[in-house]
Amino acid sequence: MNLSVVVPVFNEQENLPLLYQAVITALQPLDAQWELILVDDGSRDDSLKVMEEIAAADPQHVRLVGLRRNFGQTAAIAAGIDHACGEIIVLMDADLQNDPADIPMLLEKIEEGYDVVSGWRIRRQDTFVTRTLPSHMANWLISIVTGVHLHDYGCTLKAYRREVITGFRLYGEMHRFIPVYADSVGARLIEVPVQHHPRKFGKAKYGLERTIKVMLDLVTVKFLSSYGNKPIYLFGGAGSALIGISGITLLVLFVRRVFFGISVMESPLFQMATMVAILGFQSILMGLIAELQVRTYHESQGKPTYTVRKLVNVQPQNGHNHDLGLSSRRED
Repeated sequence: MNLSVVVPVFNEQENLPLLYQAVITALQPLDAQWELILVDDGSRDDSLKVMEEIAAADPQHVRLVGLRRNFGQTAAIAAGIDHACGEIIVLMDADLQNDPADIPMLLEKIEEGYDVVSGWRIRRQDTFVTRTLPSHMANWLISIVTGVHLHDYGCTLKAYRREVITGFRLYGEMHRFIPVYADSVGARLIEVPVQHHPRKFGKAKYGLERTIKVMLDLVTVKFLSSYGNKPIYLFGGAGSALIGISGITLLVLFVRRVFFGISVMESPLFQMATMVAILGFQSILMGLIAELQVRTYHESQGKPTYTVRKLVNVQPQNGHNHDLGLSSRRED
């Protein structure tokens, strides 16, 4: 097993030496080649200097990626994944609230055949009102909207097979939605309880304002996962509904005119029905334009519209097994 542990870092100079020792303790007994990738997300303290010292002391295992400024946790995670070499990628925070001792347990589940193993902080050591309660509400809403039911989307400690997280780009606060993207390409997911410790040094980087960003990103994720390949279903469905409402309204106006002698033009419903019908047609046209863009996206980049889990006595064609989703493996 080739393993990459990716850790985004922002102002964690006191935690870094302890984190490194904890990772060494957890991973050295494993029968695996592993690397620890520390991504400095524009830290303003001495975190970068501490990471440089750790990397210099252990060049065999420690890799350092220093970003030019603070791009955010999602961008830092994306940078770590891009520079990782492992077949298995584990993500975790640098604040020591995630416990590296849980990594072997995650890897055991990967060995059992799962593609994504998500940590679940059953006993969270955070402030209830400002962090735990909003997190519970967000987890419930995300599970309902996406159909991927996890108790703890916000737990960074997760293990992934590389092939399920390399077919898309991460923006905003999208790192918490990686399991949703993985599920959309047929990944096998499981959630396991993990330890969660109180923060010893530094302070939390996020508050209630993060919840708003997550909710906005949820709209994007829902659209991409459900309608990314067939946007006409969304725009066409909305347009058809609007045209249907307009038709019913016009029918009511017609019945009133024929049977009750009420003038159509005396009611504002006629103008409203006309505008709604126009919006419906525009929505359908937008869906058709979106369909053309989706086809251009897939065809110009050679993106397949399917994913392959494995091949038996069949050679992969045109490298599509590495483009998106689960990889193709030949088994004899």
